Amino acid sequence: MTAKAFAALVFGAIVLLGSPGSFAAEGLVTFKVLSPELALKAADGALQRCRADGYQVAVAVVDRFGIQQVMLRDRYAGPHTPSTATRKAWTAVSFRTGTVDLNALVTEDPAVAGLRNIDGALVLGGGLPIEAAGSIVGGIGISGAPSGAFDEACAQAGIEAIEEDIAF
Repeated sequence: MTAKAFAALVFGAIVLLGSPGSFAAEGLVTFKVLSPELALKAADGALQRCRADGYQVAVAVVDRFGIQQVMLRDRYAGPHTPSTATRKAWTAVSFRTGTVDLNALVTEDPAVAGLRNIDGALVLGGGLPIEAAGSIVGGIGISGAPSGAFDEACAQAGIEAIEEDIAF
């Protein structure tokens, strides 16, 4: 049997049996996202933690698609911090991992170092995905603390502020 004939046979079998996703797909997809109120609560929790630690920061919360829901910028946070926080949150959601871990990965593994060149990605510490029941429902990014580790601690505090609200 030639490769062309085999491909035609496989295609015919898929058409007759249905594609693997056709059994579950019904044309609509459901998913969970943070409400604006919970996004604001997470951002405020992060901002309060950073203030308590003596940092003036910007906090961004994005939805599961990386679209900004909330931006809070403290009065003395630098002008670069809103966009930086948003990019960190976007990166955490897009790559489904915290940006401290991503930074270590791109530093250690030359095969993934190109991730830094993806438009919009910012592989600096301070971005975390927000998960509920194993699904990403949003992301949070902080910019303005003295290091990415401090930014991440504030982001974690924001997630902790809504943990009970998103447990299901």
